[in-house]
Amino acid sequence: MIKKLARYVGKYKIYAILTPLSMVGEVIMEILIPLVMASMIDKGIKGEGGLKYTVLMGLLMVGLSVVSMVFGAMGAVFGARAGMGFAKNLRGALFAKVQDFSFGNTDKFSTASLVTRLTTDVTNTQNAFMMIIRMAFRSPIMLVGATVFAIKMNPRLATILLVAIPVLAIILFCIISVAHKRFKIMLEKYDELNRGVQENLSGIRVVKSFVREEYEIQKFNKIADSVRKAQVFAEKLVILNMPTMQITVFVCIVSALFFGGNMVIDGTFLVGQLSSFVGYVSQILMSLMMLSMIFIGIVISRASITRICEVLDEIPEIDDVADSALTVQDGSVEFKNVSFSYFKDKENLALENVNLKIESGQTIGIIGGTGSSKTTLVSLIPRLYDVLEGEILVGGHNVKEYSLENLRNSVGMVLQKNVLFSGTIKENLCWGNPNATDQQIENACRAACAHDFICSFPDGYDTYLGQGGVNLSGGQKQRVCIARALLKNPKIIILDDSTSAVDTATDKSIRDAFKKNLCNTTTFIIAQRISSVKDADRIIVIENGKIDDMGTHDELLARNEIYREVYNSQQKGDDEQ
Repeated sequence: MIKKLARYVGKYKIYAILTPLSMVGEVIMEILIPLVMASMIDKGIKGEGGLKYTVLMGLLMVGLSVVSMVFGAMGAVFGARAGMGFAKNLRGALFAKVQDFSFGNTDKFSTASLVTRLTTDVTNTQNAFMMIIRMAFRSPIMLVGATVFAIKMNPRLATILLVAIPVLAIILFCIISVAHKRFKIMLEKYDELNRGVQENLSGIRVVKSFVREEYEIQKFNKIADSVRKAQVFAEKLVILNMPTMQITVFVCIVSALFFGGNMVIDGTFLVGQLSSFVGYVSQILMSLMMLSMIFIGIVISRASITRICEVLDEIPEIDDVADSALTVQDGSVEFKNVSFSYFKDKENLALENVNLKIESGQTIGIIGGTGSSKTTLVSLIPRLYDVLEGEILVGGHNVKEYSLENLRNSVGMVLQKNVLFSGTIKENLCWGNPNATDQQIENACRAACAHDFICSFPDGYDTYLGQGGVNLSGGQKQRVCIARALLKNPKIIILDDSTSAVDTATDKSIRDAFKKNLCNTTTFIIAQRISSVKDADRIIVIENGKIDDMGTHDELLARNEIYREVYNSQQKGDDEQ
């Protein structure tokens, strides 16, 4: 997995190379310092070198310390640049991958989980990467170098290390073998927390209108507490690493001082050599502590790396023929024996054996109960999902023969949930056509009955919208979304219950504008109101994922029980009003 992620270092590779080189320079300087210190004590202070030699060695130690500090600072700067650049590239690759997902791929991970992977998981991986390019080079070199000098200085005293190193290795192995599963559980709890926050913030108006703030606070506190428990459960094992390492270090230093001190008394070991040896023991054991921290960091990030790789390895359910030059010539649509399942299961179909043939320029109404798969039917046209069986033809060609860009640029969709983005009204409208002129924008807004209310704002088309268009009413958002779709000048336009929040007079004005301006565009209108579809060329009645009937308003009213029942219930409601 690490090898797979390494390619995202990209242009920051030079910093990733300079970082360990700087660490090597820092280590060499630090290893030389105890050796100089031993010479200064034994030859300068205790020996015949005198003050001059002592001062010279002292200045040399200061010089080595300064050079070591410079190398360390350089390593920190280079490591930070490499790590942050790596995180930027990795986060960009993840976001780009998510953009290629079909709705089915997105549903598999959930929005909250994808947010966690793009934020927390990438940060954990970045920290592990920075640790690897710094400590993973520094610690082994320090360990080997200090060990060589310690053994060379006193092989018998160096046997202390033969006891300490296996103890540290066993403890580290025990921690690593258990910690990974615990951190994986912790990240899953993060997903749950993000999901709760996302739902609450996106539905804050509903929460307040039902006075459910206290309930949501309690719900959040419960999830936050579960995250805390998962964190404690994971961390309480890892935190054992540091005190265990420190105890081992102190025991080794005390042992070195005790046995080395006896050697000094016996005259077989010099004071400076003992000081130097203790310094090397400290460096060796500190290197082991750093290595243990590296392994712990990798364990912590391993769960994050796994989750990131799951997204990067996910194969989009919809294959894009990106090199296809085929373009949609007209808005004709044909369904041939189409069946569809969200679960890829023939026993659990959302649509079953659908056959339709629609001529270019026709207006098609779609009526059906909640959950009858009306939205699913039209979502197959721009390949938001792919059929399980059968085929769909647009402009006389199978939709799979078009590139997704060419196909979707020819289909304008106004979904049930009206989504606007932070920015001005004009910027949101230009999603439909980035090169649209002011006149084209105004014409589209007039057709969608949006021009008048937009002009009523002090800043007009430059009015800034908050996230999701919160400063617009439901009906206003619907009309802006319709205008945005019209700006695409599509061959096919799909209105998925997109006038439900406007009054009947505005609904009729929009439909009249469509007849006038979109006479060559195939229009699909999904609606709950019969009045929204009664003038359509044909009306499709869907029941339980199957086409129950299709015809004009008068034909269906005469022969279709479902359509007649809906019509009569709405007429009765109008009469009672």
